[in-house]
Amino acid sequence: MKKTGLLLLSSMLAVSAHAAPQVATANGMAEGTLEASGVASYKGIPYAAPPVGQLRWKAPQPAAKWQGVLKADRFGARCMQLPLYGDMVFRSNGVSEDCLFLNVWTPARSAQEKLPVLVYFYGGGFAAGDGSEPRYDGESMAAKGIVTLTVNYRLNVFGFLAHPALSKEAPHRSSGNYGLMDQAAALQWVKQNIAAFGGDPSRVTIAGESAGSYSVSAQMINPQAKNLIAGAIGESGSLLGLNEPASLESAEQKGAGFARSIGAPALATLRKLPAQKLLESAQASGIWFSAIRDGYVIPRAPVAMYEAGQQARVPLLAGWNSQEGHYRQIFKDNEPSEALFAEHLQNLYGDKAAAARLAYGGEVKQAATHLASDLFIGHGAWKWIDTHARTSGKPVYRYYYTHARPGQEGAAHAVEIEYALGNLATNKVYAWTAEDYALSAQMQDYFANFVKTGNPNGAGLPEWPQAGNGAASGPARLMRLGVPSAAASADDEARQRFLDAGARR
Repeated sequence: MKKTGLLLLSSMLAVSAHAAPQVATANGMAEGTLEASGVASYKGIPYAAPPVGQLRWKAPQPAAKWQGVLKADRFGARCMQLPLYGDMVFRSNGVSEDCLFLNVWTPARSAQEKLPVLVYFYGGGFAAGDGSEPRYDGESMAAKGIVTLTVNYRLNVFGFLAHPALSKEAPHRSSGNYGLMDQAAALQWVKQNIAAFGGDPSRVTIAGESAGSYSVSAQMINPQAKNLIAGAIGESGSLLGLNEPASLESAEQKGAGFARSIGAPALATLRKLPAQKLLESAQASGIWFSAIRDGYVIPRAPVAMYEAGQQARVPLLAGWNSQEGHYRQIFKDNEPSEALFAEHLQNLYGDKAAAARLAYGGEVKQAATHLASDLFIGHGAWKWIDTHARTSGKPVYRYYYTHARPGQEGAAHAVEIEYALGNLATNKVYAWTAEDYALSAQMQDYFANFVKTGNPNGAGLPEWPQAGNGAASGPARLMRLGVPSAAASADDEARQRFLDAGARR
């Protein structure tokens, strides 16, 4: 960039208590809000063209330039979705197909600061979620000296429909994974624009929880994205789980069957259907649209790519929670018992049932909770950590989160998000205690240190050891995040190896 351009960007980012902060992006000027903390926020910035009309089910296209100054003081619309999860709170401006917006929080006072960058992808099963959710708010992380972003990406049938006609018209001859393409386009936007916000495009860490964590594992093998990231954080889950992403061929067949079932076998007809009707039809069909092995965004089976060291070779911090699943998922309405657990294992693993019970040792309720957690999401996180530790040549830090919210039983799925991102105060449902805030401060420091240096450790924090690899160097090491937090040896090696050796399907 020319020197005059850098000076312009620097001057445009300058903020004061008396003026709204402005920044020059590649598409035009954007005016944000100066928060009481001193962090400048820019909400609802379009990073790609609206994926509507003929752009429905196409790779994201460049955003148009705008004239004048974009008022970036409110969240854009969230991507098309139904109200699926009771814990989701939105601050966005309604629901729309026109939803490819991102949000930036920056503590920088000039474009010269070159601060580390965190890009966070929301969870929600690739069917729901939004960058406006208070639990993902970036102000608290920005106050730690990190330029922080949340990114909207297409969901459900809009984000993950594969269809033979879509594959035929695409230059890359595949379809599906549009939501993952959106994320990669956002990372391209970051590369082009984040310096104007005081960020360093060479120091970008991507992060996410649940489907957001799956997304991180996907972008690490996505040829369009993997060279744009310097670090990765995954909270609960990856594409390396027991159920591998479907092939393009099978996803196309599923998509074509869905189109026929709603009376719209032709692509032109599908593209003309009202978005809400299409969304409701997808819900009624019972089909869960998700990431696939399309040969383009995900070139090969994720496990095979990681085993071959074809992922982004960057530091990884990842883990999962102690109660991702629950023994009630195994026993339903029945009283837990060894006999019922044995029956369940027999149904799952046949002549390997006895080996399964040995791997899942201990008291039956806890063993069943471990099994439910692993089958849901824990094993995929473990496989990602284990494989990356063996093949990347980069540091890997593993956690096991154990602290329950006030009044709750166990560390259930997604409960760690507000702790890690410093956003407990945004959730008014729970009566947070000093203990909760202390754990949150600790976790946020770990995450912030990792974003800045690729290592979570820092002054005043319990030492977090590198994970290593259990098969090669004894029990894997991890940080048990809770009250108190402490380094420990992993105690799940036997059950993860059992699943890995005999239960992948």
